[in-house]
Amino acid sequence: MTIQDGEPSAGTAALPTDSPDSATPPSATRGGERQGVAERLALGLFIVLPFAALLAAVPVAWGWGLGWTDAAITVAMYFLTCHGITVGYHRYFTHGAFKANRPMRLALAVAGSLAVEGPLVRWVADHRKHHRFSDKDGDPHSPWRYGESLPALLKGLWWAHMGWMFDEEQTPQLAYAPDLVRDPAIRRISRLFWLWTMISLLLPPLVGGLVTLSWSGALSAFFWGSLVRVALLHHVTWSINSICHAVGRRPFRSRDRSGNVWWLAVLSCGESWHNLHHADPTAARHGVLRGQIDSSARLIRWFELAGWVRDVRWPDAQRIAARRAA
Repeated sequence: MTIQDGEPSAGTAALPTDSPDSATPPSATRGGERQGVAERLALGLFIVLPFAALLAAVPVAWGWGLGWTDAAITVAMYFLTCHGITVGYHRYFTHGAFKANRPMRLALAVAGSLAVEGPLVRWVADHRKHHRFSDKDGDPHSPWRYGESLPALLKGLWWAHMGWMFDEEQTPQLAYAPDLVRDPAIRRISRLFWLWTMISLLLPPLVGGLVTLSWSGALSAFFWGSLVRVALLHHVTWSINSICHAVGRRPFRSRDRSGNVWWLAVLSCGESWHNLHHADPTAARHGVLRGQIDSSARLIRWFELAGWVRDVRWPDAQRIAARRAA
């Protein structure tokens, strides 16, 4: 498979070139290919603290209320970072659903990194491996990992939702994302994940403090716009791995058990129309049936009209019909 002009592979699992004169680039993540104790502790911290804030959000909103400033910051940060994941990390970098000019390519890399879901190259490598082995041996996060009985499925849902992230074995970056590892700018953005995490967490309180001219406004914005927002986005994203591979309608033919879960569509920015995605991984639009909201596809369309992206793989009627389940 040949990668040209720094574009991501159009397939679901890029392979490294075996040319003897191609020097092996440095790792695109600071932790390498094995997860150490320090990384597991940091991962646990970034799961537990935002989740605790998410649990506290309801009684806090009930008792103190949620101000318009905090609501605006939270919603803006949520959908900025959600689309960074769905349009950037997923549809562009993982699947090559379109081509982007250089500024847009770098902007999508940073926007996705602000979601605090891991370094870009690590995320892409994991997801390409998921598509190669979807719901079979080798899939990093299939809910069917332990079997089909109710106890096995419950255990598998936990694994698919978040347990798999603590696995010591990491997906080989050069085997699944060579196009990104060999791009110096993308590799640097991926290695600077710690910086994007700090910016993502500190930007809401900075804005909240400046708008309200108070430390209490900064603290409140940090609670809602940083902690609650990160936790909600994490669990929505992880639900695509767990819930959308366990339940949902399957109007299209795929090699796995991916399903459409309508009630996650808005919060997942269109990713929960997961059955079509696995039936046609490189399609820029996932919600292709009537009434299926897909804000990520709408955003890609706007980028296309602005001339920032090109060669978008829009699924036409013939392509959709060819993938219909019998």
